[in-house]
Amino acid sequence: MSWATLLLGLFLATPAAAQEKPELAKVRLAVGGQAALYYLPLVVTQRLGLFREAGVEVDISDFAGGSRALQALVGGSADVVTGAFDHTIQMQAKNQPVVALVELGQFPGFVLALLNAKAAAYRSPADLKGMKIGVTAPGSSTHFMALQLMAKSGLKPDDASFLGVGATTTAVAAVKRGEIDAIVNTDPAVALLQREGLIKIVADTRTRDGTREVYGGIYPAAVMYASPAFIDKNPHTVQALVNAFVRGLAFMRSHSPEEVAAVVPEEYALGDKPLYVQAIKNSLPMFSPDGRFAREGAETAYSVLKAFDPDVRNAKIDLAATYTDRFVEKAPPVK
Repeated sequence: MSWATLLLGLFLATPAAAQEKPELAKVRLAVGGQAALYYLPLVVTQRLGLFREAGVEVDISDFAGGSRALQALVGGSADVVTGAFDHTIQMQAKNQPVVALVELGQFPGFVLALLNAKAAAYRSPADLKGMKIGVTAPGSSTHFMALQLMAKSGLKPDDASFLGVGATTTAVAAVKRGEIDAIVNTDPAVALLQREGLIKIVADTRTRDGTREVYGGIYPAAVMYASPAFIDKNPHTVQALVNAFVRGLAFMRSHSPEEVAAVVPEEYALGDKPLYVQAIKNSLPMFSPDGRFAREGAETAYSVLKAFDPDVRNAKIDLAATYTDRFVEKAPPVK
């Protein structure tokens, strides 16, 4: 038996508290770029078998970016999404509301970096004008970070062009081929590109201070969200999913980066396990300790989106309807 398997078994030995049986035996979950550290809580929760422990099988569909995962929900091929909190505000503005049910990331962990050929002349986000910027997918939260920085410098969304490069290996390949001038992405891709000396980081939301510098406040990142209709029809299923995520977050909080990395598929390390472990160590502070939301974070996201999204700017948004803590509050405590 491997060390990782033993660790997993010991963690799962803690019995889950009794709960109502989920209405659904299987849930279809969409995510955009599962291998990115932005979604590490999903990977950990899945790999530890915590969804099964909570009484539900989760069928995960992985897309190139968060906007594609959202499209799967809207199109009916997914029941829930692990994606950016931003989408809860944007979808309310479109009268297609979705509700965030558990916060996985308390700040985004995105990095804006320039390829070396462009880095020397860069002084501020105003210099992004005319550049080709790689994002995980157009309409995803990496795209929004670039738009936020551009808006702060007086640029319009069409002052730069955006190319979907996905996460991890596809993002690294886009940089190495010189297809883009700048990139907004996450670890481990960023850590690998930085170690190879291919990029210069100019904005970094892997820390609380960096997040406040970019967005003007704390900024909720990855969440699990679903439509109000799904939540109302399947409250015990939602509770089971949230219970599992809360346990996954607790595992990450109480174990070393090496122990967390041991749970993750080897291919996610991009061929460099020590670098991946270091990336996890650097990123652990960005994850939520308990899954709860902060009103300040929702207000920051709303303020940011209004700056470049006319639908949000022109809509009356009820922030209290974009998230709920009621399922997290009912989750059994993790010892």
